[in-house]
Amino acid sequence: MKPEGSSPATTSRAAGARTLAVHLLAAAATALVLLWCIGFRGGLAFRSSNKQQIFNVHPPIMLIGFIVLGGEAILAYRVPLRSAASRDARKKAHLALHAAALALASVGLYAVFKYHAEADIPNLYSLHAWLGIATFALYAAQWLAGFLAFFFPGAAPETRRSAVPWHAVLGLLVFTLAVGTAQLGFLEKMTFLQAPPARPVAKYGAEALLVNFTAIVVLLLGVAVVLATVDVDATRYAK
Repeated sequence: MKPEGSSPATTSRAAGARTLAVHLLAAAATALVLLWCIGFRGGLAFRSSNKQQIFNVHPPIMLIGFIVLGGEAILAYRVPLRSAASRDARKKAHLALHAAALALASVGLYAVFKYHAEADIPNLYSLHAWLGIATFALYAAQWLAGFLAFFFPGAAPETRRSAVPWHAVLGLLVFTLAVGTAQLGFLEKMTFLQAPPARPVAKYGAEALLVNFTAIVVLLLGVAVVLATVDVDATRYAK
């Protein structure tokens, strides 16, 4: 007996629920990282005698760019098609959201390099920094390749068809790398803040718990984006 597949209505509701989870987790992650940087770390500034405020620009901008906007750009292709015009619109939304993510990430990188220069801290010595630069370079290369192949000037139709699966998989891998790099960033910053001799942040204090919880929410956001993107319909594999 052949198993019945999921009905379109059921599939649509499941996809909608996964997409809603992404939106809620994105809002929560953004609110939590801003609470940390503004409420606990003293605020955001590009120019300040308090150099920590310059650094504070980095975490929320990178999170909003690569993870929040990057995730929304990926989900642009989960919007149901209603016409050829909507196909073109979601392609443009996908391109624009990724471009905005790259622009914000550029600002975030500028902020952390500026902080290091003014606080006399070496650059690019940690795994977080190495992976951050790699993520930025791969993200930019992925966007440029997508722009040239699918937008302007555009590759031949058969080339585009063969490139789509690779573009989608590589994009998801770069997004996953961004989430992993963010986890390392939270860990690195809290290690510095809890290190002797100063130890300004208690290991079980409110700030430490907030940062750990924020990192978990960001991780769950990454998982939610992946689950909302891949096809998890088990009936396709039933015998």
